Amino acid sequence: QVQLVESGGGLVQAGGSLRLSCTASGRTLNAYAMGWFRQAPGKEREFVAAINWSSSTQYADSVKGRFTISRDNAKNSVYLRMNSLDLDDTAVYYCAVKWRHRVSAPDFTTDYDYWGQGTQVTVSS
Repeated sequence: QVQLVESGGGLVQAGGSLRLSCTASGRTLNAYAMGWFRQAPGKEREFVAAINWSSSTQYADSVKGRFTISRDNAKNSVYLRMNSLDLDDTAVYYCAVKWRHRVSAPDFTTDYDYWGQGTQVTVSS
């Protein structure tokens, strides 16, 4: 069983920055990837960023150049540094773990298995 706990959300003015953290408990040594998703009110949950076991990263087009995902295996944690935030970034942000992945598939933005409870990010004008 994998448990994920997010932190670092809050209220920030447009143009500001936040750093989200996610700490995993349980066995994640063999997990393929960890990622961040978000869901705004009335919207579908969407992919934001992910990092896999070999430190390859993928980002949604909407956050490329602004957000950076990183990990610390010793702390069993993944982070999302968010810069240049704007109003469209307001959402609940979820940490997720992708346990396994087909070796033939280059994309790891979908099919995640475990999810945290979410942390609210609100960007104000």
